[in-house]
Amino acid sequence: KANKGAPHGTDSLLDGKKLTIGIVQARFNHDVTDALAQACKAQLLELGVAPNHIDHMQVPGALEIAVALQAMAESGRYNALVAIGCIIRGETYHFELVANESGAGVSRVALDHGLPIANAILTTEDLDQAQARQVEKGRDAAYVAVEMANLIGKKA
Repeated sequence: KANKGAPHGTDSLLDGKKLTIGIVQARFNHDVTDALAQACKAQLLELGVAPNHIDHMQVPGALEIAVALQAMAESGRYNALVAIGCIIRGETYHFELVANESGAGVSRVALDHGLPIANAILTTEDLDQAQARQVEKGRDAAYVAVEMANLIGKKA
C-alpha cells in the first residue's frame, strides 16, 4: 500500500499564479511516467500555474533527467522544476545504479543552482507498485514544486 504524501503547506505557499515550472519526464516506463506527468500538470493548473508557464521536456530515461534539469536551471527561467521517472527493479544491479545516480543527479542540480526540484522518480519493486503510486506522486510533485518555489521565493 502506498504511503500518503507529505501534508500540504499553507494556502499562501500553494499559490502558483506567478510561477514558471519546468518538468523533465523520462520516457522509459512511459505508461507510468505519462500518468505521473499528467497528474502533475493537472495539479499545477489547479494551484494556479498558467498553462503557458509549464514547460515539459522528455528524455530517454532516468539517467538523462539530471542533465535536462541542469539545462533548465541554467536558463534562469524557472521558479522550480519537477523530475519524473519510473525505475522498476529487475534481476540485476542496474536498478540500484540507476536509482542512486538519478536521485543524486537531481539533488546535485537543485543544490548547485539553489533551485527547488520536486523528485517524482518512482523506484519500485514491480509495475503494480508503480501504478499504485503514479497519480498521487504526480500530484505531490506539483505541490512540492509550488510550495518550495514560494518558500525560496526567487528564480535561479
